[in-house]
Amino acid sequence: MNDLIIHDLLTGVPQPLDRAVTRILAPNAGVMTGPGTNSYLIGTGERAVIDPGPADPEHIQAIVAAGGGQIRWILCTHTHSDHAEGVVMLQKATGAKVAAMPMAPGVSESDAGEHNVGLLLDRELAEGNSMEIGGVPVRVLFTPGHASNHVCFLLPETGMLFTGDHIMQGSTVVIWPPDGNMGAYIHSLQRLLTLELGCLAPGHGHLIGKPHAEARRLIQHRLGREMKVRQGLLTAGGHASLETLLPLVYDDVAKTLYPLAKRSLEAHLGKLVEDAEVRFQDGMYWTSSVPGQSA
Repeated sequence: MNDLIIHDLLTGVPQPLDRAVTRILAPNAGVMTGPGTNSYLIGTGERAVIDPGPADPEHIQAIVAAGGGQIRWILCTHTHSDHAEGVVMLQKATGAKVAAMPMAPGVSESDAGEHNVGLLLDRELAEGNSMEIGGVPVRVLFTPGHASNHVCFLLPETGMLFTGDHIMQGSTVVIWPPDGNMGAYIHSLQRLLTLELGCLAPGHGHLIGKPHAEARRLIQHRLGREMKVRQGLLTAGGHASLETLLPLVYDDVAKTLYPLAKRSLEAHLGKLVEDAEVRFQDGMYWTSSVPGQSA
């Protein structure tokens, strides 16, 4: 898929991306959502909707109209509200069945800093599942990191990968512990390098060409930020609180974004703790052993 169809992002307007994929942009633009959430209809004849987005009546009606009475499945990349809140409304309007990966044990609907939507699932998705929607094969890829129940959907025939919030166009995603996990996120990005991909269809923004180059860019960005965490700890004398590290590690980010950057910083530090590079005790992160404990 070298010749991508790049439409202007217009709210509520069905935009064909190829013979089997149509995008409809939701009216929920913002700091976390960019231009808004992309809902995708896939299939020829019978259809599935990937990420119905917010519970906005006009957006749901636009999806229903574009589906032409053929919507049979609703698929969710993950259960954050900007992607999944519209599920119930769309299901009532179409009678479609719902498929997603359940929230991980111990994850609440209010976890991850973004509201998780509790869904009644007709099918619980897992790594390697396959479906056929209107003659179009779909493969499920488990891609945790942004959320513990995040999946991407691959169309093997064209190599189009629906990335949800695993990859956004024009921005990086927030990794918000405890549901978000930086080590898992980087591993999930690295996994994309092993796949034959044609383009990325993100949950927010335009189609992305050169999928492997984009995955490598994001991996390097995250590893570069991780290096700044290490440097920040050294600058602070080998130990520091999250609040002390924030301006050292995110000195290239506007202070208005610090509340979000703080969450990704916590995720980076959590990865370093998991990797045994850093210790955490009493609200402080240490580059070496905590006083009173053996290295």
